[in-house]
Amino acid sequence: MSQKPDYTAMLRIAIEEAHKGSAEGGIPIGAALFDSRGNLLGRGHNRRIQEDDPSVHAETDAFRKAGRQCSYRETIMVTTLAPCWYCCGLVRQFGIGTVVVGESVNFAGGIDWLRENGVAIIDLNSQECIDMLAEYIAANPEIWNEDIGEE
Repeated sequence: MSQKPDYTAMLRIAIEEAHKGSAEGGIPIGAALFDSRGNLLGRGHNRRIQEDDPSVHAETDAFRKAGRQCSYRETIMVTTLAPCWYCCGLVRQFGIGTVVVGESVNFAGGIDWLRENGVAIIDLNSQECIDMLAEYIAANPEIWNEDIGEE
């Protein structure tokens, strides 16, 4: 019987990425893609502000950095914030089987839709993730409302 991956340790990598994004002047959202055994395939962070590119979300950044995989069914996307519709589409398009969410309090995204479509959702309800984004939103409401709020 295989051992369940350590989702909290996996989330730490996404949180590190969120801090990198924040240090660059961006939105503190991080993500990482793992195989079913918990081996890191790719990691990334939201760089929409830094690159003036609305498509560089944390999940897409981690996905791109993971490189091509034979199959994504057994992969695990770990993200500090519930994925938006764009990133949910990525999960569905490539058949990622599990999404671990740091928090869905500040933004619920499309996790119910993912669940309804057979994706395993694990919401860790991390207070660190909740606080990190809440502080960003309070300090940058105009960016949140213009860039993220409509996701």
